[in-house]
Amino acid sequence: MAPPSSGGVTIMQALKILERFHLYNEEPFSNKSVHLMATALRLAYADRNKYIADPDFVSVPTRLMLEENYLLKRSELIDPEKLLTHVSAGDPSVQMHHFASLKMIEPPSTTHLSIVDMQGNAVSMTTTIERAFGSGLVTKSGFLLNNQMTDFDFKPTYRGSRVANAIEPYKRPRSSMAPFIIFDRDDNLKLVIGSPGGARIISYLLPKIIAVLDWKMPLDLAIELPNMAAMSRKPYIELERGTDLDELKSYLSAMGYGIIMRDQPSGIHAIRIKYQDGRKQLIGAADTRREGQAKGR
Repeated sequence: MAPPSSGGVTIMQALKILERFHLYNEEPFSNKSVHLMATALRLAYADRNKYIADPDFVSVPTRLMLEENYLLKRSELIDPEKLLTHVSAGDPSVQMHHFASLKMIEPPSTTHLSIVDMQGNAVSMTTTIERAFGSGLVTKSGFLLNNQMTDFDFKPTYRGSRVANAIEPYKRPRSSMAPFIIFDRDDNLKLVIGSPGGARIISYLLPKIIAVLDWKMPLDLAIELPNMAAMSRKPYIELERGTDLDELKSYLSAMGYGIIMRDQPSGIHAIRIKYQDGRKQLIGAADTRREGQAKGR
């Protein structure tokens, strides 16, 4: 999904940053893989927070942010054995270097669905009216009106620099919605996936995409893996409370991470497509952390 959503660009950045570390050789959610994913996410979120906004108002350097050499330089900042104590946005565009980096509050009240029909048409759709029941206002025809203002940064400048996602008339706010449709090298449909979750959507989806494509995990088990989030320039990592990630706390703390244990209510809905003996098999799964189910006929 293109700007003003940040989900597509940020997840693609993180995947490319991780490419040289060959995560398919790592155990799912091992000490090393969690550290690598967390650092890639922090680097990608730093770019997101500084550069992505409504392209009708700001020249978002999407192509440069996804350029291979730029992301290789970002990747080279990562040491598999050491903490990256502070990250900052890169500089993919001379025209954008004067922008400030801010992160607004992004509530998690969002809906996602994934569909593949009998003809093979695929839809990955994420929609939001912001907080539960949006603005609390209903039209005469029964539609709830959204309350998207909280997805803007309310400061137009920060430390003397312009904020790309500052609120302006007729401007669309930045979101983290990240509906994905993934194909293989031969353009065969492989995976339809997405999630609600506010700014954490990006952190929720990255490991689950890796789990399906690199770790070859069954779709339902991949979705039920514990959630983590790493969104700060400082070395903080959120781990889902009451899961196997508890076992990583001592290792990550020893590296220097600040650990935050919290609920991580993702709501991933996904369909995986397998091809065998000329036949196509659709496998659906829905996150048990929220309402939702997989159905087919």
